[in-house]
Amino acid sequence: MDIILASASSRRRDILKMFNLDFKVEPSNIDESISIDDPYELVEKLAYDKAMNISYNKPNSLVIGADTIVYSNGTILGKPKSKDEAFKMLKSLSGREHFVITGVSLICKDKNISMKDHEVTKVYFKNLSDDEILSYIETGDPLDKAGSYGIQGMASAFVEKIEGCYFNVVGLPTSKVYSLLGRIGVNLLERKF
Repeated sequence: MDIILASASSRRRDILKMFNLDFKVEPSNIDESISIDDPYELVEKLAYDKAMNISYNKPNSLVIGADTIVYSNGTILGKPKSKDEAFKMLKSLSGREHFVITGVSLICKDKNISMKDHEVTKVYFKNLSDDEILSYIETGDPLDKAGSYGIQGMASAFVEKIEGCYFNVVGLPTSKVYSLLGRIGVNLLERKF
């Protein structure tokens, strides 16, 4: 069975490559401006919609969709639309803990596979000065990332500790993907599909 990652994220692609899987990448084109207040429901819906979008034209392929948000103090933080928005997001995370939530969905229409779930990781940020935030924003790194930061890059210096899956914060929770695939008989370690 062909496996398709329905994401343009190079970070998700790199994580999936760790399993030595043969897979294709086909970014989905869905409207991500859905207004759902529940962060867990939101990421699962977006992950499902991404996978379903590709699955329509590839019904015999196993499509993996994912979506990541940052949830802090009752607010859902997606990707910033501007440097000003990135500054506000990072300022709100400074000196606090927040949650990174990633929804994952697996769909194969021909095999009646339709699964979705999510993973949560708690992240603690150190206190950040305005200069630190502005310098980080000027690197351009935060502008395509939920919550305006990427833990795998320079923003790792902002993280005091995490509780949960590191790869979830990067964008694809490996343990969750492994478990979901295992439920449909895909054993990544033995490479049995």
